[in-house]
Amino acid sequence: MASQAELKRFKSNLADELDSAALYDTLARAETKEDKRRVYAELASAERRHADIWAAKLKANGVSLQPHRLSAKTCLMRALVRVFGPDFVLRSVAANEMADRDKYAGQPDAAQMSREERYHADIVQEVASRGKNGTSRGSSIAAAESWHRGVASGNDLRAAVLGANDGLVTNFCLIMGVAGAGSNSKTVLFTAFAGLVAGAVSMALGEWLSVTNARELARTQIAKEADELEQMPEAERHELALIYQAKGLDAVEARRVAAEIMRDKDKALETLTREELGLDPAELGGNPWTAALASFALFAVGAIIPAIAFLWSSGERGIVQCVVLSGIGLAGIGVFTSIFNGRGALLSAVRQVVICLAAAACTFGLGRVLGVSLS
Repeated sequence: MASQAELKRFKSNLADELDSAALYDTLARAETKEDKRRVYAELASAERRHADIWAAKLKANGVSLQPHRLSAKTCLMRALVRVFGPDFVLRSVAANEMADRDKYAGQPDAAQMSREERYHADIVQEVASRGKNGTSRGSSIAAAESWHRGVASGNDLRAAVLGANDGLVTNFCLIMGVAGAGSNSKTVLFTAFAGLVAGAVSMALGEWLSVTNARELARTQIAKEADELEQMPEAERHELALIYQAKGLDAVEARRVAAEIMRDKDKALETLTREELGLDPAELGGNPWTAALASFALFAVGAIIPAIAFLWSSGERGIVQCVVLSGIGLAGIGVFTSIFNGRGALLSAVRQVVICLAAAACTFGLGRVLGVSLS
């Protein structure tokens, strides 16, 4: 008979596999491209096979299985897939797979599943790293490198959640500081509005400058690459050959491919831009105005949450309602962040609320002390 610790492990593994299978089923149903739909369906089937193994182990130890309840994180991911489509959450799914790829590494009775989980992570990572034209970015090593860049800067869902989080936390702490100083509701509301506008404008300007500078740097790098291509074609051909060797081609084939590409200078420049510089010549970091507008809107959405209580309340009642509304908003953001941080939804929500409430308590206390001393 298995020990209690082993039974707990079996149950945890079973729940994880059933959650993954349900998510991949949802991705498969929502996907419009046949090749991706087939990949998701196969992954769902593999996860169900793994679940059957853990279910069998539990049954063999006399454990009766109850109907599985999907985790809050999985339910949220499935809802996002249905509303926004599979690509909206694909990077987050790939990040979770990468985080869990070695979850069976220390379990001696799951050696085969451990190998399959690592393979699943590579498959999802490759799907996530494909360009808009559906082509792969190369070998698994190259895909892994481009994926890490994507996690840092290209995840729209992550940027949206963190943008709203900045607005909520910033304005919540600002409101608590002013309220702690004993200001009336009109002053608090005006301060909240000023904080919303100032913060949103600052975020928008920062994003506009960031994207604009990135685009200008990218153009400069491409211009230098074009000059090198014109002045030192043999050196650039050699660089291309090395790139393709790093992707897994043998030396002879890599040199042949590089020579073929170098026959067309425009094609060679585009290839070098993508492979050597890691830039997409069609986008160059995105549209700065779109990025600025998105940052403004997301910050404003978060900043509104702690302020709205003072539209109908004042004094201690307004403060309490502000804290409650902010706590709910922070918990929601915590659940969303669990999509891409690899943690459980409950842990992420509690951590988000506790840390931000502690920060707000500090500003409230500081406002109270300053308010009393100044009065």
